[in-house]
Amino acid sequence: MSIEAPVRIEDLSHTQGRGEWIVVVYNNEVNTFDEVTEILMRATGCPMEEAEMETWEIHHLGRSVVHWGGREECGQVAEIIATIGIRVEVLEERVEA
Repeated sequence: MSIEAPVRIEDLSHTQGRGEWIVVVYNNEVNTFDEVTEILMRATGCPMEEAEMETWEIHHLGRSVVHWGGREECGQVAEIIATIGIRVEVLEERVEA
């Protein structure tokens, strides 16, 4: 089994996302891995394996894109994630032609 490096936010500009907006979660020194994993599953409906991978990215890379979608949907996801005190942003996805 090989482990691939996660995709960095800067590398997403060449990909077609699943929506026009993204949710970015930033690392902090307050929340535990378990807290972040649980809130990501609750907010996005993703499976535990995906939430754990995103939590790893947040901790080791300083941030991770955890959701793609419409502006309103991403706003709702971000509101849920922010309830644990972690910094989260909703940004317009950059896609270069």
